[in-house]
Formats: sequence, structure tokens, C-alpha cells
Amino acid sequence: MRINSAKELNVYMKSYEQAMKIFELSKSFPKEETYSLTSQIRRSSRSVCLNLREAWAKRRYEAHFISKLTDCDGENSETESSLDFAKDCQYIDKETHKELVSLNNEVGRMLGSMINNPHHFIIRSKK
Repeated sequence: MRINSAKELNVYMKSYEQAMKIFELSKSFPKEETYSLTSQIRRSSRSVCLNLREAWAKRRYEAHFISKLTDCDGENSETESSLDFAKDCQYIDKETHKELVSLNNEVGRMLGSMINNPHHFIIRSKK
């Protein structure tokens, strides 16, 4: 099956799902967290999707593709750290944390697979 858009990738759909769940949850974070944890966790979770779209657009250049995927992976890791803070500050419960970290880890594994196997996605020049 040919994939025509990054939005069709399972990793994109999962990371988008996570970003939307985080957005909804973060609405209940305390007001004093608006410019720190709330803003940061929303930004990093959304950045995974945004960087995936950018990586997809750079598939002609393997090094650029891998670089953007690496950015995705870093943002995904940052999101997990923010989830840990949210749990430890008691803004989310342990079960919600577990569910979101599980989704986060799944996205991380998918990104790792793409980083390690970029040839499946690279656009080759027709000669």
C-alpha cells in the first residue's frame, strides 16, 4: 500500500492522538502552570506531529529525513518527562500517566524503526 501523506502513517496518527489527549488533560492543570508545564507539554507533544510532516516532505534527502525524525524522537522524549512531572505534581492520576506513557513509548518505537530503516520511506530519483 502506497502512503501519500505523513498523516496516513500509524506513527503520525498515534502521536496526534497523544497530543490531543494531552491538550484535553492539560486544560485542568493549575493556572500557575500555564506558562511552564501546560505550554511545554502541549508544544512538545504537538511538535512530534509537526516534525513528522516536515520529515515526510524531506524524504528525497536521507540525512534530512533522519534528522527531522530524530527531532521527533527528542520531542517525544520531552513529552514523557512532562508527563512524569504532571503525575508527580498530581495533575494526572497514575492510570492516565501509565496510558499516556505507553502510547508515548509506542510512538518512540515506531520513530526508532523509521530512523533505523529510512530506506523504506526515502524517495529515490528516477534515472
